[in-house]
This record gives sequence, structure tokens and C-alpha cells, in this order.
Amino acid sequence: MAAAVERGFLVQPCPLSFVSNKNTSRPSVAIGHGKPARARGFARHVAQAQVRPTWLPGLDPPAYLDGSLAGDFGFDPLGLGEDPESLRWYVQAELVHARFAMLGVAGILLTDLLRVTGLLSVPVWYNAGAVKFGFANTETLLIVQFILMGFVETKRYMDFKTPGSQAKDGSFFGLESALEGLEPGYPGGPLLNPLGLAKDIKKAHEWKLKEIKNGRLAMVAMLGFFVQASVTHVGPIDNLLEHLSNPWHRTIVQTLANSS
Repeated sequence: MAAAVERGFLVQPCPLSFVSNKNTSRPSVAIGHGKPARARGFARHVAQAQVRPTWLPGLDPPAYLDGSLAGDFGFDPLGLGEDPESLRWYVQAELVHARFAMLGVAGILLTDLLRVTGLLSVPVWYNAGAVKFGFANTETLLIVQFILMGFVETKRYMDFKTPGSQAKDGSFFGLESALEGLEPGYPGGPLLNPLGLAKDIKKAHEWKLKEIKNGRLAMVAMLGFFVQASVTHVGPIDNLLEHLSNPWHRTIVQTLANSS
């Protein structure tokens, strides 16, 4: 059986035979016509030869994507991450977009479900931004949003440039102790990590992987919501109900064909 080694090199198939060793009762393994090797050492060599998963099986990932990043499956067809500093920024940008997408998908589905069931009288999600609020006019809300979002994004950028700088005393209205500043992109603390799922951020690779996978799925879902709204002019729950009413004839294929 061929064993994969590191990135793309293959060990050619070779016969294996067990031979006895005069100095020990443990068996050894002879690889082809080479020297005998301990079975334990052979097993360790094969274990080290396992190739990490990539977005396309059998693909040799770029050298700068070594699998150390959460969610790194070697996908960078445009070579955007060749520069290390650019790669650091793209990682943070994807993380922020993923979190916003997860919040957006959850908000759209929840409000659309309440709207369709009649439990809440709200407009469909793509018209929600046109609603006028009685407590403030549109200009005031826009200015407040610019100030708040600008402040938070500036703090995030400063922490990206100088990790840990925004967790110093007096840098965040006395709330620094609630934001542990685990590493850029993962502020932690009881405010943003109330369940304490990743207190040791250096050992939280599995949690990071789950977050970025769900975030990427949410970004794809948001793209689907945009297309649905543009083509069908209804919300995602209405689209789902229409499909379930006639699954064989109410599909994306018929919907796109009828819209054209």
C-alpha cells in the first residue's frame, strides 16, 4: 500500500516481511530489500506520513498554508495569502465577516419565522431597514452607528497591530478585566465568552475550527438569502414552505427558470 509523505510525495509500494531478531523477542519489519526496522518505529513513520485534509482531495496545498490556522484546508486559488502580513489580515477579516453572517442568518430566520406564524408584526427582512423608528430619526441612528462601530473597529484594528494593547488598564472604560484579550480576534472574557468554552486559547483549535466552519456556512446562507429575495421577493421561511408544499416542482431550478 502506498503511504503519503508530507505534502505530495509518495512512498512506492514495497513488500513487507516479518523477520526475527536475535537480540529481542519482539518482531521486526523488513521494508523491501532494506534493513530491518522495529515494528513500533515503522508504525510511527506511517502515522507521521498522514496527509492533512484539503478542500480538494489529493491537492498539494500552498507552502504558506501549512495547516496551523483554524479552518485551513489549503484553499487560496488567487494566492492572496502569500504575504504573511496580508494573510494575518485576511484571517481577521474572514473571522469578522463570519460572525456577522452568523448573527445575520440567526436574526433573519428568527424574525421571519415569527412573522410568518403571526407572532410578530414585522416587515420582511430586506425591508426592515426602511422602517421608521419613533424614538429617533434615520440621520440620528446613522450617526450613532458610525460612532459606535467606528470606535469598536478602531479598537479591534489597534489590537491587531499591537496584540494585547487594548487590554491595558484605562483603555476600555474600566472593562478591561472583562475582556481578557486572549489573542487578536478572540477577546474572550465573561462578556464575549460567558460559558468559558475556550479559556486557554492556545488549546482551543477545535473551537476555532467549529466557529469558522459555521461562519463560512452562514456566509453562503446569506448569499442564498440575497438571491432568494431578489428572485422571489419573499423571505426564506416563505420559500421553504412553498418548496415543502410541492417538493418536486417547487425547486430552485423551476424558480430560476420562471424568473428568467
